Amino acid sequence: MTDRLITRRHFVATSGVTAATLGAVTSTRAATGVGDDFTYEINRTDEEWRAMLSDAEHKILREGDTELPRTSDLWNEEREGTYRCKGCGLLTYTSNWKVPLDKGWVFFAHAEPNSVLMDIDGPQQAYGMNPNGIANLIEVHCRRCGSHLGHILKVDGLVVHCINGQALTFEPAEA
Repeated sequence: MTDRLITRRHFVATSGVTAATLGAVTSTRAATGVGDDFTYEINRTDEEWRAMLSDAEHKILREGDTELPRTSDLWNEEREGTYRCKGCGLLTYTSNWKVPLDKGWVFFAHAEPNSVLMDIDGPQQAYGMNPNGIANLIEVHCRRCGSHLGHILKVDGLVVHCINGQALTFEPAEA
């Protein structure tokens, strides 16, 4: 098994974590947005995105990839503070809604109001889903720049936002 297969999709397929599902809908990616007529507040060319993001961050935020577990320091961050989209700085999550799950990604009970949009990502064969089936994943995007942040999943009986730490910046609260 290669390192690329040890992704959140593989984690979901092999660990008993259940993906939240919807009916059959065409799959979309981070750069395509929520609809053909929707315009994000922040728009950059691919060249501009690549200049501001590392290769790994670009794969996550702009191509919809998933980081390997425990590769971001944010997965076990315990300090109070705020989490912002790395693509545009929009406040998306706060520590008071962080859910401590020892899985290797950042989990939140919900996002800040008016900060994220949902999209459809699926079905994913790596999650054990039939590519022609009706099960899809709920994908989380920044509502201001369209960056892919993660997915909404059911983990250990909780419906949570499972977010890539590399898609966020963390600002500790002042003491």
